[in-house]
Amino acid sequence: MSPRRLGRLALLGFIAALAACSSTDKLKPAELGPNVVLQPVRAAWTAQIGSVAFPLQPSVQGSTLTLAASDGTVAALDVLSGRDLWRVQVGARITAGVGGDGKTAAVVTDENDVVAIESGRVLWRQKLPAQAYTPPLVAGGRVFVVSADRSVTALDGASGRKLWTQQRPGDALVLKQSGVLLAVADTLVVGQSGHLIGLNPSNGSVRWDSTIATARGTNDVERLIDLVGRASRSGNGVCARAFQSSVGCVDAGRGQLLWSKKSNGSVGLGGDDKLLIGAEADGKLLAWNRVDGERAWSSELLMHRELSAPLLVGKSVVVGDGTGLLHVLSRENASPLNRLTTDGSAISVSPVLAGKTIVAVTRNGGVYGFVPE
Repeated sequence: MSPRRLGRLALLGFIAALAACSSTDKLKPAELGPNVVLQPVRAAWTAQIGSVAFPLQPSVQGSTLTLAASDGTVAALDVLSGRDLWRVQVGARITAGVGGDGKTAAVVTDENDVVAIESGRVLWRQKLPAQAYTPPLVAGGRVFVVSADRSVTALDGASGRKLWTQQRPGDALVLKQSGVLLAVADTLVVGQSGHLIGLNPSNGSVRWDSTIATARGTNDVERLIDLVGRASRSGNGVCARAFQSSVGCVDAGRGQLLWSKKSNGSVGLGGDDKLLIGAEADGKLLAWNRVDGERAWSSELLMHRELSAPLLVGKSVVVGDGTGLLHVLSRENASPLNRLTTDGSAISVSPVLAGKTIVAVTRNGGVYGFVPE
């Protein structure tokens, strides 16, 4: 690795710390009133994965939940019971994961290795040009990875052989945080700096480039506008957050920006075909109408509580906080419907929906399955 590349990546930890400080401000979290249960939710099961120091997003495929711990553990759980289907140790700390297609799961280690796993067995390892923090995408017999130097690499899913690499220029600094990588029809959609970019998955050529945010600061830190995961997809519409800058939606079929609104947040979004919901850096929850970006509502109920990206489940919004609570809110106006407890450590991974089960993972490695009734 060149000295220039090494110097750039050495700053990533500083940027992540800066993001954490700016997002919480160390202010007193909003006080919570009594938990008045208007939406019953049943605690279905609990499991343990190991400490999750960096948000490692699980992969949900059918009735299987595949998740990872920072120490290198990767496990597949049955979402109905929470029991292990398989568990493996990849031999290094994990910085990105998990991606999966129901057959192959993929993670990235701090040694810059993509590791592919099938049924609890390591299939192959392939070295990347730089560190990675975004979960790999496993699709079409290939594994796609976005590295911290803003390169995109396609690997053969069976062997790990490199198929192509797309390198694009960007600002000097990048964010040590999960970014955007997903498939929409036959297009690979990638977040790079403040752009959503559509790539041909066969060769990495650029099909379209749509700007969600434009850097306007006077120094590299102020100009940091990388897109952060998770993104929200509905049909061809992909909506994403530019770090502490804006929220916007793109038609990934045409590569056309639909709308962009100012928004000062650092975690991803939740949404469906009607609403898009995100947490601002101070803990304010905002909802936008997906079609045009107009404000639907805002809520200061959970200010300064270190919120996760929201999850929309039917008529409810579920969001985790820094004390291990899951808040179940009305999607109509964010009024409280229920409050769920875990192990008291932060909800380090944005909640996911696996079938009818809401799954939350804590920083201490607790895995909790909840079922709305």
